Amino acid sequence: MSKIGKKVIEIPAGVELQINGSIVNVKGPKGQLSHTFAKGVSVSVEWTHALTAVENEEQRNLWGLSRTLLANMIEGVTKWYEKKLLILWVGYVVKMEGKKFVFSLGFSHKIDFAIPQGVEAKVEQDTKGNYVITLNGIDKQFLGEYAAKVKALKKPEPYKGKWIRYFDEQIKLKPGKAAKK
Repeated sequence: MSKIGKKVIEIPAGVELQINGSIVNVKGPKGQLSHTFAKGVSVSVEWTHALTAVENEEQRNLWGLSRTLLANMIEGVTKWYEKKLLILWVGYVVKMEGKKFVFSLGFSHKIDFAIPQGVEAKVEQDTKGNYVITLNGIDKQFLGEYAAKVKALKKPEPYKGKWIRYFDEQIKLKPGKAAKK
């Protein structure tokens, strides 16, 4: 038995759940999401609760995953998911021009990076002069993938600390040659 799969998902007021076979559509105040679940996984609605179940033992490993995906969809259409990225280093600059970012990350050229539909972005500067990118969206998986692509523009440099990282991420700096003495 899946401990996660057995948990009941609360459906808040203002959220509609439509089930067409293995396709589940969730509509809420922030938007609409759709997902096709694997064969053998069923979703049912009872009053203000949603339940997931599997038909046989072969699909048992998908039970908890399906429940979590459905819960993330319901949470996403009621409130935003948020990812924050921090750009660390003197001279690294990011600006928004319309629906794209323009990065200056120490390369010989600027990098234009489009902001996809369904993602809202904001760029701010903190008190230390570092740039903070805030990404909001209703689809947790899509938002995470996009944030990872932005982060991959500048890989971590572990000696000086030049990189793009998540706001709450801690990367340990290496001591370098000076530690040898």
